Amino acid sequence: MPMKKSFAKYVPVVVAVAVLLSGCGKNPPAAPAKSAADYPLPEPPLVVDCEPGIPGGRLVVATFGDPKTFNPITANESSSEEIYRHLFAGLLGFDWTTQQVTPGLAESWTNSPDGKTWTFKLRKNLRWSDGEPLTADDVVFTWDVIYNPEIDNVMRDAFIIDGKKIAATKLDDLTIQAVTPDVYAPFLENFGGVPILPKHILAKTVADKTFTSAYGVNWKPADIIGSGPFRLKEYKPAQYALLERNPYFFEVDKKGQRLPYFDNIVLTVVPNLNAISLRFLSGESDVDDFIYPDEYDRFKAEAAKGKFNLLEPGIGLEAGFFWFNQNTNVNAKTSRPYVDTKKLKWFRDTKFRQACSYAINRDSIIKSIYSGRAIPNYGFVTPGNKKWFNPNTPQYPHDVAKAKALLKEIGIEDRDGDGFAEDPDGSKIEFVLNTNTGNSAREKTALLIQSDLKALGFNVILQPIEFNTLVSKINDSYDYDCILMGIGGGGTDPSSSMNVIKSGGFTHQWFPRQKTPSTGWEARLDELMNAQMKTLDFAERKKYYDEVQQILGEQMPMIFTVTPNFYAAARSDIGNLRPTPLSSYRASWNAEELYFKK
Repeated sequence: MPMKKSFAKYVPVVVAVAVLLSGCGKNPPAAPAKSAADYPLPEPPLVVDCEPGIPGGRLVVATFGDPKTFNPITANESSSEEIYRHLFAGLLGFDWTTQQVTPGLAESWTNSPDGKTWTFKLRKNLRWSDGEPLTADDVVFTWDVIYNPEIDNVMRDAFIIDGKKIAATKLDDLTIQAVTPDVYAPFLENFGGVPILPKHILAKTVADKTFTSAYGVNWKPADIIGSGPFRLKEYKPAQYALLERNPYFFEVDKKGQRLPYFDNIVLTVVPNLNAISLRFLSGESDVDDFIYPDEYDRFKAEAAKGKFNLLEPGIGLEAGFFWFNQNTNVNAKTSRPYVDTKKLKWFRDTKFRQACSYAINRDSIIKSIYSGRAIPNYGFVTPGNKKWFNPNTPQYPHDVAKAKALLKEIGIEDRDGDGFAEDPDGSKIEFVLNTNTGNSAREKTALLIQSDLKALGFNVILQPIEFNTLVSKINDSYDYDCILMGIGGGGTDPSSSMNVIKSGGFTHQWFPRQKTPSTGWEARLDELMNAQMKTLDFAERKKYYDEVQQILGEQMPMIFTVTPNFYAAARSDIGNLRPTPLSSYRASWNAEELYFKK
């Protein structure tokens, strides 16, 4: 199976749309045709338990937003993941419908009696998409990259245990040993899901310190080498990415046919959700992983005509939320604080954030934006994650009076009767709320949040901006007051959110990459997240993670809004669909197994 999505990432939305691709200029001379003998299977290949399909055809899927990179180690946004998830594989795979780890590049693995030493056996004759051998050297190289202090990446946070690294070493060309500093509960799911990188392509970029720009969108597609079911054939910024079948892929079906079945996947960049829906309903699209609840009735009526199937996976892992910038650092270039001093004082006050949560009318969001097909959400883990959800997380039902009472406790109220609240120093409570353009539901939610906070006397200036620009504000410049976003891409296990919850995490939104915890409660979160990783007892892990959810619910660094019911759609003649609400790619997570029945 291709790599499991293991780490939380910013998501604009994942959608599908059709596009017509036309060639430009003269075609180069055709290369001599190769036979199956030119692409020998590994020994043994991974036999997938799916319905044997029919090879051929082109699957059309689209992403909302251009990729920022094709590098799976440095990427931190779903617009990039939508493409690179097809290009790379991990030692192990993950079945999203059964929530089970499966074999991958590794055919087998063992664990020592103390639970700390893991040994993986690679398949013989594995090949990269350029035909070069894939060996244990590539696996060790990947881990050297992840732990390289000069290479920022979203994965490292999940693999530091008590400040120590996992030691990955080569025993022979086909055998890798990984020794953990302590028992590491989600080891197989996380370590096994990391996409393996080709040393023969990328070692030079580490040596010359250019790895962070390696596999960038400006690289030639032919130079982006992976071991997933597809490889990149063509990329046109703001238009599309064209993927082609990887002839060296290591999976086969029960008849011995090599996967994937599709010759190509076309991933297109589209401007908004309305156009996507219209194209899909007109039959121009093959699969739509994300249908908004307010479109359910229209899709249901059209699905009844038999052209496509409307899939109803249910409540998933993603939820919308907004947060305030609590970064106390100073911009080294400008010598000015990242956040205005008076605003920082508001944003870092727990009662200020709790008041904002009480002010949000979640029922109104559900009714007016999601047509009633959503539920209020107050915590970091949604009810869709039944295994880890803490139902006792603090809740904040709509209560403007309670919100104003909390603000008054910290000296924020409308003192002069002008309709605007002021802090004890007389400064008007005013800030900018950013969200990403092109996602109509999120933009409408931002308008309702603006209105709800106005009821507290806040002057909220709404400024939607392009998705990747917004991600740069969050990750790079820290130049913002408040942001409405969503996070997805994590698995069900708590460890997939280490990069969000731990104070030094890459995606610790409100104040990322802290050298030491800036608050006592963040220090406690660090302790709990470390502790839950070091026990194999589920009840104990659940106890630790319940407290994490409790702290986040009390402190409200992220103010959650609602969690929608998730829907997807796919052509009625696509085989091997196994929809799930637990992956962002609800219908296409197993793209290498999908095929056209006709």
